[in-house]
Amino acid sequence: MKDIKKIKVLLLTTCSIFAATAFSGAVQANKITGITQARNKALKEVKNATILDVDKDYDDGVLVYDVDLLKGKKKYNIVYRASDGKKIEYGWELKGYYSKNGKTISKSSCQKLALNKVKNATVMSIVNKTDDGMQVYKVKLKKGDKRYTLEYHASTGKLMEYEWEVVSSAIASSSNNNSYIGENKAKSIALDRVPGASVIKVEFDTDDGRDVYEVELIDSSFEYELKIDATTGQIVEFDQDDLD
Repeated sequence: MKDIKKIKVLLLTTCSIFAATAFSGAVQANKITGITQARNKALKEVKNATILDVDKDYDDGVLVYDVDLLKGKKKYNIVYRASDGKKIEYGWELKGYYSKNGKTISKSSCQKLALNKVKNATVMSIVNKTDDGMQVYKVKLKKGDKRYTLEYHASTGKLMEYEWEVVSSAIASSSNNNSYIGENKAKSIALDRVPGASVIKVEFDTDDGRDVYEVELIDSSFEYELKIDATTGQIVEFDQDDLD
């Protein structure tokens, strides 16, 4: 019986080592090591597109490749994590679309459109605003580890922009650093700056080498974006846009 147990343990250990080796091999196989590889990966995803730009950059201390493409009337943006080739951002924008502003569809109708596009998501906010002379609805949603932003023409209901980004685990782990003020404090600082607004998004990021919390808020008239130093709590950037 002891010999049988030893054999079982040996088999389980061997299987574990094999699985770990196979996983490591798969990660290495998908690793992106250069701009050409990132370019080819994007072209496989958006077939027959034209590459506009490929950048090698760092996002929250993580090496990424940022690819812009054009196909027909759509401009695409895809961001890949270099270490394993995982797509962490994806989006497209409809170029050259224009329609006169007419009767505006309701927010509830726009919400239905967004939830049909991203099923089982949670709507974080819907904002009506003017973009390049057109009335649009900007809808923000969350589903699993992804945050989505969709932009619809407010009269025709046409989807003109679509994008999502993965909420990085690297961001979450970095923001837990004891020397940082934390998300709740960042929210409080933002709300002190814009009393009566509602917080719709808080993210940890690195901006020009500085660790910051990016906070988005809205009220009845404006949409706000603040960058707050993650260590000192100082507001280092403040943007305010009209909702309409």
